[in-house]
Amino acid sequence: MNDPAGALDRTFHALADPNRRAILSIVRNKRYAVGEIAETLGLSQQIVSHHLKVLRAAGLVTGARSGTRHLFAVRVEGLSVGKGFFDDFWPERLSALKRAVESATRSDHD
Repeated sequence: MNDPAGALDRTFHALADPNRRAILSIVRNKRYAVGEIAETLGLSQQIVSHHLKVLRAAGLVTGARSGTRHLFAVRVEGLSVGKGFFDDFWPERLSALKRAVESATRSDHD
């Protein structure tokens, strides 16, 4: 089922927690196991597993088995949900900025 509003809610909920944002920073360029993430952040594996579950439900990370380890990495497609939300604001804001600059330029020449 396609639920853009729900996906956006899950994304922002997941990103609202500083530990989850820290986890995303850790796994952004390389796959890491829960234990490695926990050690890096000074958190228990149980807490990291909980945060990874929330991030995974939001589509922000992906996990894959490598032998006996479960490795996690950023899911770039998941980040596009939040990016798409903010991208919608840019054309409007850029147009407003352009109008303000043009207005100021005209005022300077008067």
